[in-house]
Amino acid sequence: MSVADYIPAFVALFVVIDPIGMAPLFVALTAGQTAHERRIVALRACLVALGILTLFGIAGEAVLSFLGISMPAFRMAGGILLFLTALDMLFERRSQRRQGQADSASPDDPSVFPLAIPLIAGPGAIATMILLTGQDGGDITHVLLIHLVMALVLAVVLTLFLLATPLERLLGPTGINVVTRLLGMLLAALSVQFVIDGMRDLQVI
Repeated sequence: MSVADYIPAFVALFVVIDPIGMAPLFVALTAGQTAHERRIVALRACLVALGILTLFGIAGEAVLSFLGISMPAFRMAGGILLFLTALDMLFERRSQRRQGQADSASPDDPSVFPLAIPLIAGPGAIATMILLTGQDGGDITHVLLIHLVMALVLAVVLTLFLLATPLERLLGPTGINVVTRLLGMLLAALSVQFVIDGMRDLQVI
């Protein structure tokens, strides 16, 4: 497979994790901290999320097999979950829910909760990793490349966290709202494709 074949995987993970939408939350969660403290929180959150998503990317399909869940069934369920996430993004419910999770967090160190879990490595991101690594029959090269793509997305998350304050100022509430809606449309289309792929695997269509 070529590099271009992994662009949809990058887009799927980028849209699900939504680094741009999380940047304002990062600013709010780290209010009053120094630039050095913010860098530590950002790095720790991304490393914890990397560990969680790697774990599910490697062992997720084995867990499904143990539970007797087929990949086509999980692909369809994951597609439905991602579609619901897309609806939340389109109708601003996701931002409200994330803000609620942020408000309930400890103000001292938000790196593990709520930044790493559930804002970065949430159910949608975990489901997406299992879906993506389960494609191509679990080929080891494919799995490694998916993890590389995931690491690139987390690198974008880290970068935007470090640039969160000027980015929020640049985009403003309206700009962030527009970007979130556009990403929601992309995610809706990708989630429908996951459902179609699952139905094809089950020979429903």
